[in-house]
Amino acid sequence: MYSIFVTINVKPDYADQFTKASFADAQGSVRDESGCFRFDILKDMNVPNRFYLYEVYLDEEAFHLHLKTPHFKLWWETVENMIDGDINSTKMNTVFPSETGWNKQKPGLQNW
Repeated sequence: MYSIFVTINVKPDYADQFTKASFADAQGSVRDESGCFRFDILKDMNVPNRFYLYEVYLDEEAFHLHLKTPHFKLWWETVENMIDGDINSTKMNTVFPSETGWNKQKPGLQNW
């Protein structure tokens, strides 16, 4: 499985708007993309305008398909001017859970 950990700093006073837009992208990703198995949005406890995204995809191709989806494009259009500085990302391969484990977890992500 392919995963990505993204660090995004948001300009002051945009945290709520960024959260709302990101929530819509996360929902669309796990709901509409068969190759997306996780999309977590995390907020730093010590840096109020710093967010982290942890996403897991079947493979790198599934991630690249994500970048072409309507919900991602809307997210980017909405948040692009809210971002303060560079976006940092780390690409990884998952170790645990197994691919079978990720497949079993996916239905539970759609119960928000």
